[in-house]
Amino acid sequence: MNKLSTLVLAAAVASALGACSSTSAPTPTPDTTADAPNTTSQPAPAKVIKTAPAAAASDNNTITLKKIMSDPQWMGRQPQHAGFSIDGAKIVFEQEKTDSDLREVYSANVTRPDHASKAELADLHTLRYDEYVVSPDGNTTAFRFKDSVFVKFDQGQQTGQIVQLTRGGAALSQLRFMQDGRLMARSANKIIAINLATGQREQLLSWQFADQPEPVTEPADYVAREQVSLLAYIAKQRRHAEETQTAEQALAEHSPAVAATPVYFAADERLVAVSMSPAGDKAILATTEDTPWRKDNDIMPHYIQDDGRIEAKQVRQRVADAESVKHNLWLVDVASGEKTALSMVNLPGYNDDVLAEVKTENAKARGETYQVNRLPRDITLLESWYWNKPSIRWHQSGEQVAIMLEAWDNKDRWLTTVDLKNAKLVNQARLHDDAWINYQFNQFGWLHNSHTLYYQSERSGYAHIYTQVPGQAAQALTQGQFEADELTLTHDDQFIYYKANKKHPGIYEIYRVNLQTGKHEALTDLNGMTDYTLSPDEQTLLLTHSSVTRPPELMIKPTAADTKPRQITHTVSEEFLALPWASPKVVAIESSNTAQPIYARVYLPENYQQGGPHKAVVFNHGAGYLQNAHLGWSGYFREFMFNSMLVQQGYVVMDMDYRASAGYGRDWRTAIYRNMGTPEVDDLRDGINWLVTNANVDAQRIGTYGGSYGGFLTFMAMFTQPDLFAAGAALRPVTDWAHYNTPYTANILNTPDIDPIAYRRSSPIYFADGLSKPLLINAPMVDDNVFFQDTVRLVQKLIELEKEDFETAIYPVEPHGFVQPSSWLDEYRRIYALFEENL
Repeated sequence: MNKLSTLVLAAAVASALGACSSTSAPTPTPDTTADAPNTTSQPAPAKVIKTAPAAAASDNNTITLKKIMSDPQWMGRQPQHAGFSIDGAKIVFEQEKTDSDLREVYSANVTRPDHASKAELADLHTLRYDEYVVSPDGNTTAFRFKDSVFVKFDQGQQTGQIVQLTRGGAALSQLRFMQDGRLMARSANKIIAINLATGQREQLLSWQFADQPEPVTEPADYVAREQVSLLAYIAKQRRHAEETQTAEQALAEHSPAVAATPVYFAADERLVAVSMSPAGDKAILATTEDTPWRKDNDIMPHYIQDDGRIEAKQVRQRVADAESVKHNLWLVDVASGEKTALSMVNLPGYNDDVLAEVKTENAKARGETYQVNRLPRDITLLESWYWNKPSIRWHQSGEQVAIMLEAWDNKDRWLTTVDLKNAKLVNQARLHDDAWINYQFNQFGWLHNSHTLYYQSERSGYAHIYTQVPGQAAQALTQGQFEADELTLTHDDQFIYYKANKKHPGIYEIYRVNLQTGKHEALTDLNGMTDYTLSPDEQTLLLTHSSVTRPPELMIKPTAADTKPRQITHTVSEEFLALPWASPKVVAIESSNTAQPIYARVYLPENYQQGGPHKAVVFNHGAGYLQNAHLGWSGYFREFMFNSMLVQQGYVVMDMDYRASAGYGRDWRTAIYRNMGTPEVDDLRDGINWLVTNANVDAQRIGTYGGSYGGFLTFMAMFTQPDLFAAGAALRPVTDWAHYNTPYTANILNTPDIDPIAYRRSSPIYFADGLSKPLLINAPMVDDNVFFQDTVRLVQKLIELEKEDFETAIYPVEPHGFVQPSSWLDEYRRIYALFEENL
């Protein structure tokens, strides 16, 4: 036991988790919180639930597959999408409707936050919004909900009133207040301004992708001049065109009834983004070549349809078919309509051959020689599936604009400003990574009251917050071996609020830093996983908090650091509380490959040190870049419950944050560059050795399972290091990375045309001959993330290799994330049977 205790979290943290014994059940108590983080930061009046004999809690405390794979509503309807109402007076969240996938909106006054009630449909527009913006003086709020735009006034005779500005019609988006108080919005291919006092609308800018109408010019040559002089018809037509052009120009210059002519761009391009200055005088547009993003054969058959036919659904492109993309940046003078290209040649590293070593290695493998080139790199606005913020940000003064760009090869990110007078990009912060730039940790913006940038960067090896006056050196606001994320700048520029794992890689709390003094304050001390939303008046934090064995609940606290949170929702069902969930320990496993330890959740049955060596299971989380060995509620909640069931039956279970997982810094993230599946499996071996040494596990009776990236790891372990596991289950698994998507895969492996070596060494299908132990493959057939074709190709390969000990289960109506409880049950019955038979 001493070996184990030296590697688990500190006793205070472990006891704070309120771990339940694997054979005893917590007694449900009204308005209490099991697994409370610690008594010093416990939200009153909640108490720690004590464990009690199993019989006292339930007549049947056996965890069953039937129960844990049923519709999750049996666990309770947890609050989702928590926030504040438009006026900030109410807390708002959503819950699933009973026996339905639809969600209903609930709200409660901030003064009585634990008295929530279902919102009336007629009030939803005052509680929810799709877009939200406040005027610089704080007196007016504009927001978009569904098909309408509303405005709330907080001064004058209309104080507190919400006025509907639009209902249906041409959609408005990208709401922003201008310096003159008008509301700016995008409407299709136009930017308009709305005077909120009079309702008057003005078109500020429009654009078209078409050939610009040619002005009437002098005849081009001798033949044309003679044509005009000889033929009266031609002379008349020319004179009419000249008069029409002159009249239209005069009308546009002098009549308020005519909008300015559009800005024209090449007909073979399309718009990527547009952003106009709050001053209304300039705009930045990004365009790119208008090419199809997928081919006609990018389809997925859906076999189960109500008409009995097969539907061919269009799906994403494969990375193997990806072609390089570049964006063109334009600065537009609104008054004149003149557009100027913003050249990227001034960006440091603009034409670096960053993949020269990779290309050289691959050329050598083909018996060729690669010559280094300095061709311009394709550069785009920073875009990713994680990134839903604009990459062009104007300061509210309208005098400065910042743009975040990235190289299409994923090796550089630039935060630039624009010299508006000279129409030139000015680099402020280049972030280079020989592996790839993280798609996370890219928040940036301007302070409200000064021309100062704030942004995130992994430049130190961890995601931290920086401020920078353009042209000057950056100043780090956070430092250390932790990740700072989810930034919120206060309106007065006094604080930036953020979420970070300072205390431990698996514990996330809420902090704020004073921008004037640099002082940091911890606003929560809850342990586990905590997220936050800051109220519009910046006086209240709405917290979403969870622990290892308790799903998320809402808490509220004033922003003052010395106040304690108070829990305001109690949605977990008594049925869930009554079952004996195993509370895993988070252990730091010594790595044989890195100085950093490998953090893992370990589920231990009661008296695990007694008797003969135990059978064990290793769960491999999906997503690759994801953290699961944290002290909060896991998104893999079904797997948590399945692991608890296994523990109840005497298994030891490990759930590891192998290299590539999130939460541990840049080096941990990029350890798999060009070599997916090898570092992670090496980490699994370290984990298995730890289990054998510290948890009384039989090395010959260990199985593994996981989905998506976890399924890929199951393959790589069983194909490349077949002595590790006695059996494995791969769910919705990747088998060949060349068939996965571009945004994720090209980061890690470059693209197949450039780096085929990386794809061959990282794709399980090339190592299938190594299979020698029982393997279960579970594949959904309407998976538009990891295509069913991945499984089909691997199964054919295994057949050709004459492998015998594998089985495949297909799920005809399931997408990547299963939906039907019957499918979940069938899948995990098969996994359980695999382990029972082989371990």
